[in-house]
Amino acid sequence: MTQMTPQEILTVLANHERWLAQKPGGVRANLTLLDLQGVNLSRANLRAAKLSGANLSRAILVGTDLAEADLFAANLDRADLTNANVARADLRGAYLRGAKLKGVNLREADLRGGTLLNAHGQDGMRVVASDLQEAEMEGAVLAKANVSGADLSNAILNEADCFGAHMIGCNLSGASLAKANLCNADLKGVNLTGADLSGANLRSANLTGAVVDGANLQGADLLGATLDGVDFGKADVTGANIARPAESFSTSIQKLLRDHQEWIRTDGRSGARADATNADLDHIDLSNVNLSGASLRGAKLTGARLTGTWLIMADLSGADLRGADLSNANLDGVNLSNADLTGAVLRAASLNAVDMKGPDGKSTGRLWPANLSNCNLTGTDLSGAHLRHANLTDANLTKAILLDAILDNAKLDGAILDRATMPRS
Repeated sequence: MTQMTPQEILTVLANHERWLAQKPGGVRANLTLLDLQGVNLSRANLRAAKLSGANLSRAILVGTDLAEADLFAANLDRADLTNANVARADLRGAYLRGAKLKGVNLREADLRGGTLLNAHGQDGMRVVASDLQEAEMEGAVLAKANVSGADLSNAILNEADCFGAHMIGCNLSGASLAKANLCNADLKGVNLTGADLSGANLRSANLTGAVVDGANLQGADLLGATLDGVDFGKADVTGANIARPAESFSTSIQKLLRDHQEWIRTDGRSGARADATNADLDHIDLSNVNLSGASLRGAKLTGARLTGTWLIMADLSGADLRGADLSNANLDGVNLSNADLTGAVLRAASLNAVDMKGPDGKSTGRLWPANLSNCNLTGTDLSGAHLRHANLTDANLTKAILLDAILDNAKLDGAILDRATMPRS
């Protein structure tokens, strides 16, 4: 690589300033393939300059204006770009491992993999992914930037603005994105293994096929996000807003719900009772919907929002309701036998027995209790819940919260109450 003397660099900068100002004698800066390792170009004006393939490793570029610059396949290893302006720059295939990018403006920058000629004169082309491993990008602006396929593993992006960014297939494993703005970002197929997304804004983001094993999503907002194929089973979603409206599910699920509402409204004269046996309804929002009598046996309802939902005499046996919110839901006479409600919230929910009536509408004197036998209620919040006559035989209530719950005539034979918070006597 060719090296330049400090005086030559200053001359290039001066001529570039004249070129930008459209003054006589101005020449666009062309630093392509030059060795500028460790050079100090702080606050220099290199807007629209040519720097493709340049070696800028460990260069000091604090506050430098590199907007619309050509940095294709440039080496920016450990470079300090704090508060630099790199908006709309071409950074395809750039090497930014360990670079300091705190407060950098990368709005609409192109950080996709770059296509390069193969080395040693070989025929063909190769795609080199942009490398931003361990980059310090706290508070950086990547709004509408294209970072698709880039390696951002272990990068620091806390409070970064990635609104509408294209991040398809990015490697963000181990990255820190606490309180980052990823609203409307395209994160299809992204690797978020072990990433910190606590408090992040992921509203309307596309997370189709994303891997979130071990990710911290505490308090994250995923309202309206596309979550097809995402398994939150190994992620921490405590306090996260992951509810998905029914409209985001398949047409068959939507029709099933519509037909059930018609079945309820007409007392069974038209429509059809919902049969969602073994259906995947992960994180669905069915708040205040009437699903009484529905079959949800074995359904996946992890993290579902069912606040105020009517599930009277519904069959939820064997259902996966881990982390679901059933606060104020009406579950009278429900069948939850063998269901998993680990960490679910049933505050002030009604799980009373149903007074069975005959064809004439009169009470038969027979009660139909809620069935929670062999149910996993580990860590479940049942404070203020009504469980009169409920069958809790062999239920696991380890660490369950039953404060102010009503357990009159409830059957607790074989129930595990280890470290459970019981009602006040």
